[in-house]
Amino acid sequence: MLRSCLSNLVRIHRSPVQTSIRNYAAPPKRFYRNTGVISSNGRFEITLDSRKLKTPRGLPFYVESEPLAVAIAMEWDAQKDVIDRSSMHLTALSSTVIDNPNSLQKHDMVNYLVNYINTDTVLFHSSEEPELKKLQSQEWTPIVDWCNKRYEINLASTDSLVVPTFEPGMAMNLSRYFSSYNTAALHGFVFAVDTIKSIILTMACADRYISIEKAVQLARLEEEFQQGHWGKIEWAHDIQRLDSQARLSAAVLYIYFNTSNAFVKEKISL
Repeated sequence: MLRSCLSNLVRIHRSPVQTSIRNYAAPPKRFYRNTGVISSNGRFEITLDSRKLKTPRGLPFYVESEPLAVAIAMEWDAQKDVIDRSSMHLTALSSTVIDNPNSLQKHDMVNYLVNYINTDTVLFHSSEEPELKKLQSQEWTPIVDWCNKRYEINLASTDSLVVPTFEPGMAMNLSRYFSSYNTAALHGFVFAVDTIKSIILTMACADRYISIEKAVQLARLEEEFQQGHWGKIEWAHDIQRLDSQARLSAAVLYIYFNTSNAFVKEKISL
């Protein structure tokens, strides 16, 4: 799973397809030769030559996981002549956690994730195309069944546009699950959900039940179905798929690195 996530991130950096950008300032040129990681008081900072990385708000940039710090340094090292910040998802996630531009608290993100499940992509099946509905049932229902069993909830699919309501006990189970993660990991969950529009597929990836590629394929099921009927613009749709894989890979890595780091610290303190 981790190797797959890293390969997806590298692939999007190395994509040979070039797109023109209009009405945007030119990206900054790469001004450093080497990247590195230094540690101090349990925190890890990124260096660009002799300069320490800072957040967009000018605060010291740091993470509490050494593997995460190494992955972020790799993002900066992967930049070529110019710095494409839009492809540096781990850097962006870490900066968001530090700067917290939206002033989010832990309970805000937990509530967002719990409430999102009412509108999860994989719960809403087509009511107009029988072939698509059959495909959705074949592909999505096993994931929903796994989620119900794993988290002791009772989700059901629908072909209606009416948002379903769920029992309070189910929301409590999900809230307890997400509250077990730290704030940084929750930012990873939110980023993943916003990428693939599914909390169920995100949890399946975080639990390593399905791969990143499978999650993106399931999230794009209707789009892929329509492309099979009407054709696709090869480079455009491929870039969209690779970008989704890169974003989801970054989110899952971010969850894993922050969670595993906290787990190790907890074990050491016992």
